[in-house]
Amino acid sequence: MGDNQVSQGLGDPKLLEVIDKLVELNIGDSVALPQLLVVGDQSSGKSSVLEGLTGLPFPRDSALCTRFATQITFRRASESATRVSIIPDKSASNEDATRMKAWERKGLRSLDRKNFSEILEEVQKVMGIGNVNTGATKSFSDDVLRIEVAGPNQEHLGVVDVPGIFRKITEGVTTQIDIANVRAMAERYMDNPRSVILAVVPANVDIATQEILELAKKYDVEGDRTLGVLTKPDLVDKGAEDHVVRLVQGTSHSLRLGWCMVKNPGQQDLQRGDDFDRHASEEAFFRNEVIWSKLDKDKVGVRSLRIRLAELLTGIVRKEFNHVRMDVVQQLQLNEKALKAMGRSRESKERQQRYLLDIADRFQTMTTQALEAHYYSDDAFDSRPSLKLATIVVERNENFSDDIWRHGHTMKFSQEATGDDLESLVDSDAESEEGMIHTRYRQHPDELNELLYNTLILAAPKEGIMDWIEEVYKCSRGFEIGTFDASLIPILWKKQSSNWDKLALGYISDIISAVHTYIWTLLCELCPDDKVARGLLSLIQDKLIERYNRGIDKTRSILQVEREPMTYNHYLADNLKKWLVKLGHQRIKTMLKSKVIRSSSVGEIVKISDLDDIPNLSNIESTVQQLHDILKSYYKVARKRFVDVVCMQAADLHLVRGPDAAVKVLTPAFVTDLTSEQMERIAGEDASTRRRRAELIRLVENLSQARALLGTV
Repeated sequence: MGDNQVSQGLGDPKLLEVIDKLVELNIGDSVALPQLLVVGDQSSGKSSVLEGLTGLPFPRDSALCTRFATQITFRRASESATRVSIIPDKSASNEDATRMKAWERKGLRSLDRKNFSEILEEVQKVMGIGNVNTGATKSFSDDVLRIEVAGPNQEHLGVVDVPGIFRKITEGVTTQIDIANVRAMAERYMDNPRSVILAVVPANVDIATQEILELAKKYDVEGDRTLGVLTKPDLVDKGAEDHVVRLVQGTSHSLRLGWCMVKNPGQQDLQRGDDFDRHASEEAFFRNEVIWSKLDKDKVGVRSLRIRLAELLTGIVRKEFNHVRMDVVQQLQLNEKALKAMGRSRESKERQQRYLLDIADRFQTMTTQALEAHYYSDDAFDSRPSLKLATIVVERNENFSDDIWRHGHTMKFSQEATGDDLESLVDSDAESEEGMIHTRYRQHPDELNELLYNTLILAAPKEGIMDWIEEVYKCSRGFEIGTFDASLIPILWKKQSSNWDKLALGYISDIISAVHTYIWTLLCELCPDDKVARGLLSLIQDKLIERYNRGIDKTRSILQVEREPMTYNHYLADNLKKWLVKLGHQRIKTMLKSKVIRSSSVGEIVKISDLDDIPNLSNIESTVQQLHDILKSYYKVARKRFVDVVCMQAADLHLVRGPDAAVKVLTPAFVTDLTSEQMERIAGEDASTRRRRAELIRLVENLSQARALLGTV
């Protein structure tokens, strides 16, 4: 598009110029930018269409076919000049990016076919593009060639051209991998929801078989931003013209944005050089060819196509401009946060220590918040529920207490002589009939497999406790008169409380799992660098295992102590006395039920003489009843004590809130004691981290410039 060819105005030049500068800042991977995108097969005539739109003499040499995306920008300026440069892909190494940024050709008065071809050859070398014969490592590149054309008669125009997709390899030039890479590149650009897709298709082929149209439909489902461009109308077979006409008129294979048709120059036309006027030749073709002359003038020719693109691009720029502004601000905030989370560069021992001290300090601050349930203090508690440690532990404590209440006893206690003091045990017996329970409530990390206990299934307490006690008594009695051997209580107790081991060890395993998950999750939150998080966990792992073992050992110790029934709690005697009185009353009431006399004035009465008819319990029945009542009274006292002691002395002390608990291992004091080698191994930045830091720095700088640029409009 030379200065003597004044393009049609493409809408608001100020907005378009800002968008063009945003593209130059290389933020397209973070923020979708409005742009014209030319796509098509290698043999579709795409380069000729692009040449018609831009006026640039794209070479026809197959060796110089597009092997990278090309961004072409035209803008108005007081003096004519052309500048060619390279925008490195974000994945390029620092060395390659520096080399490509340093390459440019500026101050060019014009670009003819010869010097344009020479520039493209040079660009391919700078990008490292070639083929197996040249020893290059790649045939296509994700880097972008940028061409800026300025002049007093130029109107703003921005176009992006991507390599044409192809299906057959060329021996020594392209490979199957190249086919996939080029397709992926085209799809990546088409996926931009703010791009206008110019789908170039030859008119002399079956439209239904064109892969580029399927790709356009995939990424532009509603068809709001795809414009079809038909080329090679002079090669349409006789008899097939009507189908092409219907296509352009929108009655066949319609696109919402419609179709345009262009007539690209032939080889003979190009050989005429400056004597050839593309626009005049194209206008004459569509005027003189009868079959095409009936098409609407605004749907044929490059000039009509340029006007149509002006409308589309201006529309999408105006529609999306404020959204682009918001996206830039949002991405800037996200990347600034990511860069801040990485901390300062950690090349020296002092910086490594400072970095780890900050992590340890924040770890303990958030742990205090987690244990006090001050979840409002950090958004991480909402985004990572496993950090709500206090809530998790309290809930598991309640589950443990409930499980011991409902499933801790092997045999159901007798409900005869039930008073208010027995309500909890009676309720638990009734509900335990519902089925079985698991001793674990959560899975644990694989690295704790050898330490923690697997889940077990416990059945509901069984019926027949009186028969069971009688059987034990008969198998163990001696020469006692009117009483029983004291060793019977421990025998009965051991059997009746045997589920406590499984429930307690399942409980402590769940608390350890919750604490370990909390520690790892918090490390991931505080250390965006996965290497640092894993390094710190590895470093404190032995100390954590030590505390986990303390919790388990304490649980086992408590279980061992509870094996021998003992209590000085007066509640045992008081409760037993109440139950015996209640039992006596209830037994008498049952026996005399048939002898009750009901009086309207005094209620129910019995004769004193009827009391002589109450049968006495046998020695065995009396002893069994006494054993049951003692066992039941002691069980309630011990159950409450056991749950409290396990929760407080095993879990809370060693794992959660004790002065040397597992969550308090990673502290600033711990970091201070690390050796230089340990700090380097954990906090030293590897090559990938340094690359990531450099990428974030560049992106934050570019997004900051983009925000400032958008603020001028």
